[in-house]
Order: sequence, then C-alpha cells, then structure tokens
Amino acid sequence: MSLATKYKEVSLQARETRLAWSLILPTALIVFGLVIFPAILSVWVSFHNVGLHNLNDVFNAPFVGFENYRKVFDDFAFKFQGWNNWGAAVTSIIYSFTATTLTIIVGLIAALLLNRPFRGRGLARAMFLFPYVAPIVSVAFVWRWILDPRPSGVLNDVLMRLGFIELPKAYLSTRGLALLLVIIFEAWRYFPFAMLMILARLQAIDKTMYEAAEVDGASTWQKFLNITLPELRYVLGAIFLLRLMWTFNKFDDIFLLTGGGFGTKVLPVLTYEFSFRLFDFGRGAATAMILLLILVVFMVFYVRVVMRNVEET
Repeated sequence: MSLATKYKEVSLQARETRLAWSLILPTALIVFGLVIFPAILSVWVSFHNVGLHNLNDVFNAPFVGFENYRKVFDDFAFKFQGWNNWGAAVTSIIYSFTATTLTIIVGLIAALLLNRPFRGRGLARAMFLFPYVAPIVSVAFVWRWILDPRPSGVLNDVLMRLGFIELPKAYLSTRGLALLLVIIFEAWRYFPFAMLMILARLQAIDKTMYEAAEVDGASTWQKFLNITLPELRYVLGAIFLLRLMWTFNKFDDIFLLTGGGFGTKVLPVLTYEFSFRLFDFGRGAATAMILLLILVVFMVFYVRVVMRNVEET
C-alpha cells in the first residue's frame, strides 16, 4: 500500500470522526443541559443551604452537610405518624405499587378483550386510548367535576337522585377514600399504555400452541395460565418496572386532583412544597434525592431478584 493511499484512508477516517462528533454534539449538549447538569446541581444543592435569600448566588451557598436530609426525615409530612397519617414516604410506596399493579391488571384484561376478533374492534381500540392521549389537565378537572363535593357534582347528583345518599359527600377530601380514588384515576389514565404493549405481544404468540392445547382438551383458563401468561412474563415485567418508575415520580396527577392533601401527599408533591411553597430549595433537593435512592433500591432488587427468577423459569 502506497503512502498516498494510507494518507487518504487516514484523512477519510478523520473526516468521518469529525462528522460523527458534529452530529452527536448538539444532542449531547441538550442532554447535558437538560438532564445531567440539573441532576448534578440537585445533588449539590441538597448539601447546601439554598433559599430565596441567596438564590442569585447558589454556588456560594453555605455547606450544611446532611442537615437538609435530617430536616426531611424529621418533618411530620415525611415520616410515618400512625395509621391515620402514613407520611409521604409510605404513601408514595403504597400509591406507586398499588396503582402500577392495578394498571397492569386493567391493561391485561383490555388487551385480552381487544385481541379477540369482533366488529368495530379498531374503533374500540381507538376509544380505549382516550385516557392516555387526553391532556392531563382536562381529564383531571373532569374527574374533579364528577367528584365535586357540592350537590351539583355528577356523582353526588346521581347518588342522591337514586336515593343511595341523603347529603353530598366530599370524596376527594376524605382521608383514605381520596388516596383510593387517586389510585383508580392513575390506573384508568395509564392502562392503555400497558394494553398496547401486552396486545402487541399477544398478537405475536404462535397460534399453533393454542390449537395444540385445544386438542389436548385444555380449558380457556388453562390456556391462559400455561400459554398466555408465560409468553407475557417479560413484557409484564418490563411494563411493571417502567410504570412503577413513572408513577413513583408522578406529580401532576395527584396535585391536580387533591393538591397532595387528605392523605395523598407523595414525595414529588412534598418536594414541590419544600421548594416552591417554603422556598427551602436545599430541603426540596434532599427530598428528591431520597426519592431517587428509594427508586434505585427497588430497581436493583427487581432486576437482581425478580427478573432473575423469571429468566430461570
């Protein structure tokens, strides 16, 4: 190989490298500016005393170590106070696990129904997607209108006309019931996501397995347990992990429905209150870091224990 040929190859590689970096650099800068830098800054702020008094000079804020974390753990809104007041940490865990489980169950039922051939199936699939594609503000305020504590509220009006209740009830202002309604809202809004993923996997299952099971005399329930569920285990595991992470970080659903009151205060809402109501940004960042640590612990447990057991089976 001549020297000129080698020079051309090196020059071509250099141009390809420069082109690659020029294509990657804009995305890398956006990711760094919107994701990496804010995450690093949040960790830094959680160890410093940052408030409105020094917000214009954040990087010179006094270092307080784990004082912000101690304040969060000692706050009555965070820690478990008894069965009448679970605290934001326990409420977040219960809300996330229950809502995610219910979302997958409803999504699985909807996917099984829509996987069967019937007239108007395409229209039904499109209608089932409405809760997921509709703007969160609009659907949240529709639910608030339905559950309005005044007699003009849809649910109160219907139940009073039917004679089930004599006086209107404040559903979203009743401790316990408010959290249950928020969980139901979460499952109703996000089950289409689970439905789509499960439906896609259902349509990829080899139909000959069902035909062989029918020949062997298997019932519908036996085919579901021995064919459908094993074929869906990886999809269900992935959906559960994704939905759990997203639900654990959810702020807008609960905030728009209840504002975090009446036993529905979760860690994202508590982070908002510390940061933008009390203007204690250090404590708000510490709450966000605690939320992150809880989520990381669960993810490690889930990947190492649950997914390993799935793979072995």
